Amino acid sequence: MLKRYFPILDWAPGYSRHMLTDDLVAAVIVTIMLIPQSLAYALLAGLPAEVGLYASIAPLVVYAVFGTSRTLAVGPVAVASLMTAAAAGELAAQGSPEYQTAAILLAFLSGLMLAGMGLLRLGFLANFLSHPVISGFITASGLIIAASQLKHILGVEAQGHNLYELLLSLGAHLGQVNLPTLAIGVSATAFLFWARSRLMPLMARVGIAGKPAAVIARAAPVFAVAATTAAAWGWDLAARGVAIVGEVPQGLPALVVPAFDAGLWAQIAIPALLISIVGYVETISVAQTLAAKRRQRIDPDQELIALGGANVASAVSGGFPVTGGFARSVVNFDAGAQTPAAGAYTAAGIAMATLFLTPLLYFLPKATLAATIMVAVLSLVDLGALRRTWDYSKTDFAAMAATILVTLGFGVELGIVAGVGLSVVLHLYRTSTPHVAVVGQVPGTEHFRNIERHEVVTVPEVYSVRVDESLYFPNARFLEDLINDAVADDPRIRHVVLMCPAVNLIDASALESLEAINARLRDAGVTLHLSEVKGPVMDRLGRSHFLDELTGQVFLTQFDALAALAPEVTRATYAADRRTAAAGM
Repeated sequence: MLKRYFPILDWAPGYSRHMLTDDLVAAVIVTIMLIPQSLAYALLAGLPAEVGLYASIAPLVVYAVFGTSRTLAVGPVAVASLMTAAAAGELAAQGSPEYQTAAILLAFLSGLMLAGMGLLRLGFLANFLSHPVISGFITASGLIIAASQLKHILGVEAQGHNLYELLLSLGAHLGQVNLPTLAIGVSATAFLFWARSRLMPLMARVGIAGKPAAVIARAAPVFAVAATTAAAWGWDLAARGVAIVGEVPQGLPALVVPAFDAGLWAQIAIPALLISIVGYVETISVAQTLAAKRRQRIDPDQELIALGGANVASAVSGGFPVTGGFARSVVNFDAGAQTPAAGAYTAAGIAMATLFLTPLLYFLPKATLAATIMVAVLSLVDLGALRRTWDYSKTDFAAMAATILVTLGFGVELGIVAGVGLSVVLHLYRTSTPHVAVVGQVPGTEHFRNIERHEVVTVPEVYSVRVDESLYFPNARFLEDLINDAVADDPRIRHVVLMCPAVNLIDASALESLEAINARLRDAGVTLHLSEVKGPVMDRLGRSHFLDELTGQVFLTQFDALAALAPEVTRATYAADRRTAAAGM
């Protein structure tokens, strides 16, 4: 029980010097990457730069204790930062104490919700967010985030909660572009894009490879920060209108539990829930992907508890909502991290930076942080997924496109709500008209297949239909109408066999429909049979009166059903083709 809730007890006893070395190397690389990211995502969330550092210390330590992923790296991420800005911006103006209080409370309430869902084992709720919806939401959010950072690149004022408002505001201020800011922003952006694709090959050509090359490549944002900070200091660019970070408090944050304010908590509950769900989906997706590469196991419910604890830790240390980041987790994995201790070592590195390096950030241009954000989020934009999803599934494309359009047009919260709502509606629609097939016997075998796809033998007196979906309230009447129409159209039918190999559930509504079908067929002189019913479904049927009133039988296989109802045709078809096959040999 202790190991279940404290996974650190599982790996810590076997912690070796080799693991320590690998974790320390990974921590150095991730720390180098995380320092500029933390500052940038705080800027994206509308918070002071130091808040990003605070959100990258305590959460990593807490996750190391409670997390089940050996390589997941927790911290501020772009989408959660954008959602934080959107939610807190509805309650207070950016830069005000109330705004920062709202951001902290979002992390605290989100953490409590996540931990509560974990204790109640509600990890399955994340399944309501389909991959097309998540992909569409991240793509749209990436576009909004990139657009929101253009104001820092251009050195102008611009506001807006969606893409239309942002572009309209930017267009209205284009005449106020600050040229030194534009030069820094464009240069930093170009350098970071170049470093992503060209730096590693360049180092390979000069003989640098392996982990040293990885450290240098991941340090590209640090190089951009150092170069532009030096330029802003040396040329006094602040006096020429370049926005800089300014004074960043030196030292670790004080630990404070947010005060309870029923009104504020009620206002922020829904945004906190949305941040929780989106953050958890991203976290569990990354964690499971990386764990599968090493044949390790992830406990989804424990991940809820770990992520919840990380967010509570972020809140009490002055941070904002955090989650498992894809980019830094992949870096952590590739750098060779062996245990969650790598995250704790990263937290120590961020703490050291908070204690000793913050004075060096005074002249850091905000345009550089904006460039860091833009390069990171544009890599998440996948417009090609629209075409791929359209080719594969029109209904999934509808959910994805709706999520993108609503997010771009109305903001992140409505976008994710629209995506979830449409996914549920489309699921109900699909399952309300399940795939059904009239089946016949494949000659020479005991197998039964769709008469429209295979050369099969059928018996006019026996109507064999296979339902490829569980039976529940949305499709209960569909099955009634299907069987009633078939019997009405063909007076030769004397038996109906409902083939159920794909039926995992028959709920109360579907049971009532089966009872109605049985009664109507009985009145018409037709017998109802079932075949290939799964054990758990039979157990539930056994607790009802349906089996007692069933006019026919429940057969183990479809072949048994046809062998009993039309033995001459069925066994002759089976034997004749087998004799033919044997003669051919």
